[in-house]
This record gives sequence, C-alpha cells and structure tokens, in this order.
Amino acid sequence: MLFTLPLRVACSLLAWLSLYAWFCHRYKHRSYEWSCRLVTLTHGILATCLSAYIGFIDGPWPLSHPGSPNTTLQVHGLCLSLGYFLFDLCWCVYFQTEGALMLAHHLVSILGITASLALGESAAEVNAVIFGSEITNPLLQARWFLKETGCYHSLTGDVVDFFFVVLFTGVRIGVGAWLMYCELASPKPRWYIKLGGVIMYAVSWVFMVSICRFARRKSMKKYHAWRSRRSEELYLKTNGHLKNH
Repeated sequence: MLFTLPLRVACSLLAWLSLYAWFCHRYKHRSYEWSCRLVTLTHGILATCLSAYIGFIDGPWPLSHPGSPNTTLQVHGLCLSLGYFLFDLCWCVYFQTEGALMLAHHLVSILGITASLALGESAAEVNAVIFGSEITNPLLQARWFLKETGCYHSLTGDVVDFFFVVLFTGVRIGVGAWLMYCELASPKPRWYIKLGGVIMYAVSWVFMVSICRFARRKSMKKYHAWRSRRSEELYLKTNGHLKNH
C-alpha cells in the first residue's frame, strides 16, 4: 500500500491541475487568481465535508484516539488534500501572491500529511486539523469574490465576515486548543507529529491576531458611520422642528 501512495498523490495533483486549467479556459476574461481561488473553494468544500464525515461518522474520534492506525478513507482524504496543497504551494511560489506565513502553513501541512501517510498512523488528528483549517476557507474565498465583483460592502459581506470570525475563533482556536491538548497528552503520536500540531496551532494564533485587528477596524468603521448617520438624522429633525416654528 505504501508504494501506491505516491501514485494516489500524483493523481490528486493532476486532478487539481486539470480543474485549474478548466477554470482558466472557462473564465478567460478573469485573472489566473480567479481560477486558483475557485480551485481553493472547491477543495475547501470537499475537504470540509469529507473530513467531517471521517471524524464525526466513520471514525476514529481524534480527541480520544490520536496516533491510531490510518483507515482507508482517511488515506483517501489525506491524498486528496496533499495533492491540493502541492498544487497551491507551487502556484503561490510561481505567482508570488502569498507571504511567508501562508507558505509556512502550506509546508507544515504537506510535511504533516506526508508523515502521517508514510507512518500509517495519526491520520485521525491530521484529518481533524484539515477540517479545522478548511471549514473557514469557503468563507474566505467568498469574501475575495465579493470584493472582486464589487459586492463586499453590503449585508452579504458583513454576514460572511461575521461567520468567518466566529468559525475561526470557535473551531481553529477553541477546538484546536482541545485537540492540541489531547495530542500532547497522549503517548501514542510521534514527537514530530506533535511538533507539527503545535506549529499549526501557533500559525492559527498569528492569523487570529490579524483577524482581531481587522474585526476591530471594521467594527470601529461601522460605529463611526452609524454615529455620523445618527448625527445627520438629528440635525435634519432639529432643523425641521425649527422651520415649523
């Protein structure tokens, strides 16, 4: 089975490349990033649904069975995501669209998935990390598409931002801390798997700091805009009252 894993990953990589090529052909009038974002959105939805099924239904439960042997479905899920991360890392490096933090996130993800596949264990917690990482991804991509189409400054944009912040805080920070504790407390996982988990959680906190700053700026902007509208309404009401007298 170990010898077939590179073939599965290669097929996954080829599938994502083919999907990207199709999107580029379908949306010729759009930028290359538009097509790449569509691939990212597709992976985010697929990975979230598949990892949720693996973790919540198929099992084993990652919080109680870290370091357990990989199941067939877990291996399929990891190969699917590994092919995507390889594609996206190469795309980001070639087009130089992302900073060092995102590239480090992709590298750690690739190394963690590869280690789990090579060892034949710990896919339960790696799959859980993929779930936590990808559940906010569709919202992140939706935010980008709203900006590109000029629809971001609307109620839809506010709703997307709200659920993105809530999900990121609750899942990646809250549930992520619980998963990291269970991983570190268990004697089964290898030390480098544990180290990878700690690094991924640290990266999430760096993202969280940026998200908090963004949420504060947007909240203050909304508050000042409301105060300005409120002042204008009071001014108009007062002038109208004076005119009537």
